[in-house]
Amino acid sequence: MRVLVVGSGGREHVLCERLAASPRVSKLFAIPGNAGIGKVAECVDVRSDRVRALVSFARDQKIDLVVVGPEAPLVDGLADELERLKIPVFGPHAAGAQLEGSKAFAKQLMRQNNIPTAAFQVFKHVQDARDYLG
Repeated sequence: MRVLVVGSGGREHVLCERLAASPRVSKLFAIPGNAGIGKVAECVDVRSDRVRALVSFARDQKIDLVVVGPEAPLVDGLADELERLKIPVFGPHAAGAQLEGSKAFAKQLMRQNNIPTAAFQVFKHVQDARDYLG
């Protein structure tokens, strides 16, 4: 199985270590990865927020599974595009990723659905926040 891990942080490092240990994984790539990840996976110099480039890489390299760590590419629709091409992906669609990608969206969703959460305000302009805080 050819696997691509998207991201470069500690979470992705651990994912790569575990995936590399699997006898089912024949080739492991990381975009962009880091020096530690490079010890167990082939790091590819592509920015993790470039959805088109990630999708092209997965298609061109015949990737069997994409595991996405950071929320930004998920919010930008990476999982949606990979699914459209029938490339299995571990990560939510753009609509679901909004919960992590936008705290304002998440808090408003909780308020609308009576889910307990701390009090909050959403401001579009810094001056509005200053005025609110007095």
